[in-house]
Amino acid sequence: MTNAFALRWTTRSHKQRTLAHCIAAAAVLSLLTSVGIILQTNLLTIGLLYLMVVVSVASLYGFKQATFTSILAVLLLDYYFEPPIFSFAVEGPAVFIALVTFEVTALTISRLQGREMKQAREATIHLEGMERLYELSRSTLLLDLRQPPGPQIAALIERIFNVRAVALFDVSLGREDRAGEWGSGEDDLAKQCVLRDSSSDDLQSHTSQRVLRTGTGPGPAGALVVRGELNPLVVDALASLAAIAMDRHQSFESEDRAERARQGEELRATVLDALAHELKTPLAAVQTASSGLLELGGMTDSQTELVTLIDDAAVHLNELCTRMLVTARLDGGKVGLDLNDVNIRELILEVLANYWTPVESARIEVLSSDASLTVKGDRGLLAMILAQYIDNALKYSTPNTKIEVSVQENYSQALVSVHNIGPTIRIEDRERVFDRFYRAADQKEAISGTGIGLSIAKKAAEAHHGHVWVISSDKEGTTFFLSLPTEARRKQ
Repeated sequence: MTNAFALRWTTRSHKQRTLAHCIAAAAVLSLLTSVGIILQTNLLTIGLLYLMVVVSVASLYGFKQATFTSILAVLLLDYYFEPPIFSFAVEGPAVFIALVTFEVTALTISRLQGREMKQAREATIHLEGMERLYELSRSTLLLDLRQPPGPQIAALIERIFNVRAVALFDVSLGREDRAGEWGSGEDDLAKQCVLRDSSSDDLQSHTSQRVLRTGTGPGPAGALVVRGELNPLVVDALASLAAIAMDRHQSFESEDRAERARQGEELRATVLDALAHELKTPLAAVQTASSGLLELGGMTDSQTELVTLIDDAAVHLNELCTRMLVTARLDGGKVGLDLNDVNIRELILEVLANYWTPVESARIEVLSSDASLTVKGDRGLLAMILAQYIDNALKYSTPNTKIEVSVQENYSQALVSVHNIGPTIRIEDRERVFDRFYRAADQKEAISGTGIGLSIAKKAAEAHHGHVWVISSDKEGTTFFLSLPTEARRKQ
């Protein structure tokens, strides 16, 4: 209702202005006619004066008013100044040709003048639009990126371009921000534009809708709706500037989250490093005391069992502290690799002998296509990766099932895989299991763990220019992989 009323009011006002212009032109012609009659001006002189009036009307008001003025001027010339006077009769073809020539000349000049005026107005509007767009582009660079961009952009467009109303919908934030005066039932115009995924211009209500797109995704990033007398090309430019501002806000948010995560990770690594250092000394004392008590003997069976439990727990805690220290050094790039030739098969057998009992090792089958396969690496770090893989396989496998540790050379890469049958790892977790402290939701309650081991394995592999990954399925089971460049690959 509001839009229809505004349209009717605008149309009525335009008609009233046109009528007023025509009346003013008729009054001027009437005045000139009166002066011409009193002064007994000849036809040529009064015709030139009429022509000046027609050109002036064309310059001031436009072609329609000039056309009306030229026709009225021809009638006045014929009636008052061309014999027979006070009659519209035309004597002879010469008079007729003169009047027609006057009308054609007046219309041609009016048309050219109107065209020049239109081009001048368009040039002025274009220049003003460019200046306002430049001001808007500069203002968007000063936006507070810590706040949602919608309210800021809408307020800027309303102020700089002096439009009646602005609405901006941001898909990433799921909010629509508005400025200016909107009618009832127009609360989600911008959102509806996104849902339709189409831009449009309503010439009657002077409302332009534009879908906003950025380079970050295939779908719409939002929509801009502007109500005001703006050139569609200017609205397109406004939409582009709004999309750029929204994209900058999203990039800032991503960078800010990444920076906060990095700072949090650095703080956590620092705390873990300090905590591990502080725990090392008391753990060494506990382990020394428990080992000493076991060596001395003379205790009852219950006492021996308790001391053994303390000794095993101290060993486990000491190993956990060592892992945390290694993690901190790997994150900080402070690990100096002690590079030596390492035979992969021999290292696997060494890890099995050092970490597990013969009963546990009996479940593990080592397969090697090349018993002499050797890589250049840090023996301690590589042993830590293998121990973590095998420990995970033992913990998460179905009881009494075989665990296969395979070694082979593949395209100048030493490929180690540890396969077990057990619960599968979901697709969305296969990358994240190598993140520090991450544990799959369906396993964190069933099996104890810290979520550190696999992250250390990934960091240690990267320190050797290697890679880690996992595949898992219900039929084939779960297999963790470690690839390391061989000496031949390093020389390439």
